[in-house]
Amino acid sequence: MENNHIHINHWLRPLSWLYGLGVGVRNWLFDADILKQKAFDCPVVNVGNLTVGGTGKTPHIELLIRMLKADYRVAVLSRGYKRKSSGYLLADVNTPMQAIGDEPWQMKKKFPDVIVAVDANRQRGIAHLLDDEPQLGVNLVLLDDAYQHRYVRPRVNILLTDYHRLISEDRLLPAGRLREPIHAKNRADIVIVTKCPHDIRPINYRVIQSSLNLKPFQHLFFSTFRYGTPYRLFNETSGAEEQLTSDTHILLLTGIASPQQMMFDLHRITRHITPLFFPDHHEFSRRDINQLEQSFADLHGSKRLIITTEKDAARLLLVQNLSPIVRRHLYVLPIEVEILRDQQEVFRQTLQKLIHTSEATK
Repeated sequence: MENNHIHINHWLRPLSWLYGLGVGVRNWLFDADILKQKAFDCPVVNVGNLTVGGTGKTPHIELLIRMLKADYRVAVLSRGYKRKSSGYLLADVNTPMQAIGDEPWQMKKKFPDVIVAVDANRQRGIAHLLDDEPQLGVNLVLLDDAYQHRYVRPRVNILLTDYHRLISEDRLLPAGRLREPIHAKNRADIVIVTKCPHDIRPINYRVIQSSLNLKPFQHLFFSTFRYGTPYRLFNETSGAEEQLTSDTHILLLTGIASPQQMMFDLHRITRHITPLFFPDHHEFSRRDINQLEQSFADLHGSKRLIITTEKDAARLLLVQNLSPIVRRHLYVLPIEVEILRDQQEVFRQTLQKLIHTSEATK
């Protein structure tokens, strides 16, 4: 596959075998019903992956919210990675990002009418939503990143795999980035190949379908990112907002797991891109901000912008003492997911049908 981002540390394969043995025993205990799964009367839709690193879970959950919120009282339950709180927490529009994590905070800001809660214990979190908050009327729960959290038996399991790092070509940790063996994909009802190029060739659809070797009951879709109009992160700044053009010099600031596709897409607009990449969920330090300030000062051209993601924007809002020039030129690039091959409505109908299935999935 072109633009393959997979690197396998073959010398670590013996450790991967030991890791796989442990994961295999755990999955067998669930399959044998020794470790108990709980099914809920309320439909639960799980969105997750097999890999360490970003496959675009948050934008895909936002797609599900848009598709389902007219028909259901939707709640999103996340573990709230790197939050400064513990246990179950129901968010409101005033809940600080530190209390729930950057991705739940982002979703609550974008969808204030959607219920967002965090709890590392998904069973307990769902029980709180259904039993302790009956006035909310939740009748569908979206689980964020819970493919390995098998204590909940979802009605629908959606598995995401990055176009540039297909699970069929990866290997188990630590040699590769798989959390589970490839056959764990068989638990999925829907598989989505994410971050596809807009102009993906028809032959690549067939190659990927063959490579994934899905079961007859599994549904395969392909998705891509569509970008909205960039907007200023700090709205107190004056002057007309800038537009991205071919002569824009961009400092691309990200703290996400896989920024390569975003950089590739921006290259369609301008070739003048300087990357400033940090690890996923990165908390920006004073040293990082100094690096940001200097990198922006070093950009050439009369038209300069800093572009970041919605997820990073949640953390950048907490940064103190950003210079006025950086605040004025710091823009957020919104992202939405589109199902390719004119399959958006087919995907929605497939999802609705699976939700209405009377029995929980295996």
